[in-house]
Amino acid sequence: MPTQAKAAVIDEITERFQKSSAAVLTEYRGLTVAQLTQLRRSLGEGSSYAVVKNTLTKRAAEEVGYSDLSPLLNGPTAIAFIEGEPVNAAKAIRDFARANPLLVVKGGVVDGRTVSPAEITRLADVEPREVLLAKLAGAMKGNLSKAAGLFQAPLAQVARLAAALQEKKPAEAAPSGDTAAADEAPVADAAADSTPDTDSAAADDAASTD
Repeated sequence: MPTQAKAAVIDEITERFQKSSAAVLTEYRGLTVAQLTQLRRSLGEGSSYAVVKNTLTKRAAEEVGYSDLSPLLNGPTAIAFIEGEPVNAAKAIRDFARANPLLVVKGGVVDGRTVSPAEITRLADVEPREVLLAKLAGAMKGNLSKAAGLFQAPLAQVARLAAALQEKKPAEAAPSGDTAAADEAPVADAAADSTPDTDSAAADDAASTD
């Protein structure tokens, strides 16, 4: 591969790492194109699943501070780049791996932290934010022992609940007559939803040479 083409691939993978809330490295040996397409679609809108060239991915990982991923970049490697909620994508990968044992999760990065396959599995077991909020609301309407029981949940689940509450507070704190703030929120959401899904073929093309 010409040097210029290699640089373009490194830049593409670097950008994907930077834009993703999580990245899960997998070995896909033995899986069919149809199965890989099924996995890619299950990850959700905005996410992608790309076969990568290990040597170039190592360089991209080092550029974004993920040098701990280097030992995982051996053999046939494909990366699920997750944009948005990592929990939902982790569930999709876990469920696909259960149905297709040839998919091997090597590890990855979640919110900038290197994680093991076991940690990715634990992330998949965390309940969605909406469920956690509903449980908290029910516990607060009940007695203190129910609320205390909720907070005996796994640390990751409690952390997600805290983050969900933090996001909810600004919306509740805004005065009801503040129509300007209310009008701006849908515009911001619409802008986010209109972001095109640019799944460049650069990283996928790199699979042809290793």
